[in-house]
Amino acid sequence: MPDLNISVWRSGSQNFETFLVPQQDSQTVLDVVSHIQTHLDPTLSYRFACRVGMCGSCAMMVNGIPRWTCRTHVSKVANSGAIKIEPLRNLPVVKDLITDMDPFFDKWIEAKGVFEGTATRSDDMRPVDTTTHQRIEANAAIECINCAVCYAACDTVSGNDRYFGPAALNRVWSLVNDEKDGGQSARLDAISDVGGCHNCHSQGSCSLYCPNELDPAASIASLKRRTASSFWQKR
Repeated sequence: MPDLNISVWRSGSQNFETFLVPQQDSQTVLDVVSHIQTHLDPTLSYRFACRVGMCGSCAMMVNGIPRWTCRTHVSKVANSGAIKIEPLRNLPVVKDLITDMDPFFDKWIEAKGVFEGTATRSDDMRPVDTTTHQRIEANAAIECINCAVCYAACDTVSGNDRYFGPAALNRVWSLVNDEKDGGQSARLDAISDVGGCHNCHSQGSCSLYCPNELDPAASIASLKRRTASSFWQKR
């Protein structure tokens, strides 16, 4: 098989550097990046951990699309044997393919995406009915692993640096439907503010590219309805 022509973003030169990488069967994009760092240029910086689609830390832009590189096979993305690899969009670059995740998580906190318990350690554990509509809605949004693929895919984030982004708002929707959570009033106020859910343009890129097949766009649409209802109830 002919070698792959791999263009990799390098933060030092602020440009792409091209490497020829041997093509192999069942090869992933992360395999390609690892080959470059191991055999061709040990100064290349990138982030990964589990290699099996559990942690999301290997997310990068592959031919302009945010993906988990450990689960992206070369055979599905190589364009005439060429692949372009960049750091995730909408996040500051630390070095090469590594992004600073702080802004992503800061917005998670700003959106009140943290559970606010109503019980103490001394209280008996209260059972949750998993068949209720609320619990079903919460469960549908709960499997986010914070990989920031949806954040990189979001054009609203690109144009509005105050926008909380799909992952933070998807997390808020799971908490809004959690009967054990006591922070609803402050949370609904937070996501009704400048960076909140009403900034979403409903383009759906977040849901299209989510590797876990979640639907942040639907969560955000539900939050728009919930905040509107909350607003009129207060008047």
